[in-house]
Amino acid sequence: MRLRIHRQSWPRPALILTDTPRPNCWACDGDGGHERDYGHPETGEYDGTDWDPCPCWDNRRAWTLLPLPRLRRRTSPGYSSEPPF
Repeated sequence: MRLRIHRQSWPRPALILTDTPRPNCWACDGDGGHERDYGHPETGEYDGTDWDPCPCWDNRRAWTLLPLPRLRRRTSPGYSSEPPF
């Protein structure tokens, strides 16, 4: 297991300790998985991309270290988005 600290924003902002893919994995080259394009069954045209995770990494393995406060962005009362005319 290779751990790193990561900031998550959903469902609640927090600093988490998470697993990372093995950097010298022969199957995924350290990416953690493979993208696979697929097509529509009838037309064969591009229909999307799937992600196949590599067994060297479990992206569900994470521990919350520190919950962070939710920051609300305030707009300044002196500025307006209305045109000047």
